[in-house]
Amino acid sequence: MSTTTVTVVGLGYVGLPLVQEAVRAGLQVRGLDMSDRVVDGLNGGRSHVDDLSDDDVAQILAGGFRATTDPAVIETSDVVVICVPTPLSADGGPDLGAVEAACRTVAAHARPGLLTVLESTTYPGTTDEVVKPILETSGLRVGEELMLAFSPERIDPGNPTYGMKNTPKVVGGTDEASRDAAVAFYSAFVDTVVPARGTREAETAKLLENTYRHINIALVNEMARFCHELDIDLWDVIRCARTKPFGFQAFYPGPGVGGHCIPIDPNYLSYQVKATLGYPFRFVELAQEINVGMPAYVVRRVQDLLNDSSRALRGAKVLLVGVTYKADIADQRESPATPVATQFLAQGADLTYHDAKVSGWTVDGTPVTQAEDVYAAAAEADVTVLLQPHKEYDLGRLAESAKVLFDTRGAVDHPGVARL
Repeated sequence: MSTTTVTVVGLGYVGLPLVQEAVRAGLQVRGLDMSDRVVDGLNGGRSHVDDLSDDDVAQILAGGFRATTDPAVIETSDVVVICVPTPLSADGGPDLGAVEAACRTVAAHARPGLLTVLESTTYPGTTDEVVKPILETSGLRVGEELMLAFSPERIDPGNPTYGMKNTPKVVGGTDEASRDAAVAFYSAFVDTVVPARGTREAETAKLLENTYRHINIALVNEMARFCHELDIDLWDVIRCARTKPFGFQAFYPGPGVGGHCIPIDPNYLSYQVKATLGYPFRFVELAQEINVGMPAYVVRRVQDLLNDSSRALRGAKVLLVGVTYKADIADQRESPATPVATQFLAQGADLTYHDAKVSGWTVDGTPVTQAEDVYAAAAEADVTVLLQPHKEYDLGRLAESAKVLFDTRGAVDHPGVARL
């Protein structure tokens, strides 16, 4: 596969790590994206995602990579990998607009022997029922002239241990030849490739992974509420429970769930179950109810802390620290900081924020004032709410500086700090 020519459609958090490893493996790689800004930036050596630095982009450019907005690159490709976003639509299902557009583009430029792989997360059946018919508008048949597979992305932005190369890759094909071709393709640059029985199994595997996390996070989020009322330190409970070497995996409460997977992916499965079978996926719906309610719970806890000091929330100075969805990255997708801020603003709080990764932040169209110095701002605020403990923060100093510190991540070991 050393001479394989690959076009990656969608050059974001999923597409770019794939590009990087494929280039390292000696494949000829091109990137196709609709955004002139993204394409021009990459060709100019500038990264727009956390997991690749400008130096990384320079290396893939030196390896022959080029980004383009011209879909004609597909015509000379052996493999096309679709890595476009699938956000939730208004009815709670996946918005497949970007996937469908990408497939129409591939169909318009497909040639016999082309392998197309969908990596975008979606509901079971999408590859067979949506992607395949669109590709066949080319006049070429999947299973005859074309090959088609699904391989769920497993990118965890900011993870220092697991990346594209050492995270096992699940692959399901529409037929045996498609599966084998996709396994051979990924085996060129991924250490372990796991064949699935078919595309539906591969699609559902990704949804199971994130539904598992979603439900277990909801479990500890609900426990956080009643443990607070019962005067039980849930963080210590988890510390003790995780010493069991079997049968337990630690999950932690927080101000809500964020990112490109957990708040969204389980809803794809819930949507498909209800639309196809006519009954709800009750675990997912309950988990969603609990996790979506956490921002409001954070605000109520802050309100209680202010009441203890005979202060009202309206007019109180509230500082939010860390507004990304995850610590030590700049990604704000589905960050729980946004609904937390929305709740505070609705209650009339005087809101400011500090984030070592975010230089400007707007909530519901309203710019939020950025504090220049987090420790000085904490000293002035009536309450400081720690949402993400970026490594740039000295948490002990933050606790000493703040009048009141509410830690939603269990990150601060300091007497007097209120924790979720």
